[in-house]
Amino acid sequence: MFDLHGKVALVTGGNGGIGLGMAQGIARAGATVVLAGRNAEKSREAAHRLRTLGLKAEALEADVTDEGEVERMVAQVGDKHGALHILVNNAGTTVRKLPQELTLHEWRHVMDTNLTSAFLCSKAAHPWLRRQGGKVINIGSMMSLLGAPYAAAYGASKGGIVQFTRSIATAWAVDNIQVNAVLPGWIDTELTQGARDQVAGLNERVLARTPAGRWGVPEDLAGIAAFLASPASDFITGTAIPVDGGFSIA
Repeated sequence: MFDLHGKVALVTGGNGGIGLGMAQGIARAGATVVLAGRNAEKSREAAHRLRTLGLKAEALEADVTDEGEVERMVAQVGDKHGALHILVNNAGTTVRKLPQELTLHEWRHVMDTNLTSAFLCSKAAHPWLRRQGGKVINIGSMMSLLGAPYAAAYGASKGGIVQFTRSIATAWAVDNIQVNAVLPGWIDTELTQGARDQVAGLNERVLARTPAGRWGVPEDLAGIAAFLASPASDFITGTAIPVDGGFSIA
């Protein structure tokens, strides 16, 4: 039920953090993973790390906020492998400011990177996914559910991810494409390390509220990624699943 041998997965922002953790989980289940990101060297290094573990991984340079680059990226993966079975929309960024301090450029940058990119990649991947049925995994956040004063643009984009997930899940069910969102909690990545530097007391508040008593690590996302990419989840679509050590229920 969880076997992904012969499957091809495209993971945006897959060269580090949560994206790499999810890519590793999918690759361990047998799939070939293509790590896409703007930093070509970082993507090549990440793919090399997976290959040293005996996994099938490739790197691809792409700016997922650019429609033309997205179309070329998806076509390159599909043409090379003859198929695309799994899309993970993970590319993301944030700007930590109070809403009244955000510039329009900063707002648009966050929305384009986090939300519009998921639309562009999903749209481009749809013709490939519907050939044999497929999986789309969109990465939301605790900020899909909760609010924070310094995360207006980020929270709006991640709330949008959940609604976008539900919309395309209903639209593409007829094509045997399951679409689900994963809502990571506080995971120890470069992005959240920056948050701890900028937001006083964040580390202590996260630890105090999280029933699991720790920050997550990227590898904590490997299992949910493999599950949602596999036949085991064929009757699950339109969901938004927290992976947060209990943070959202505390």
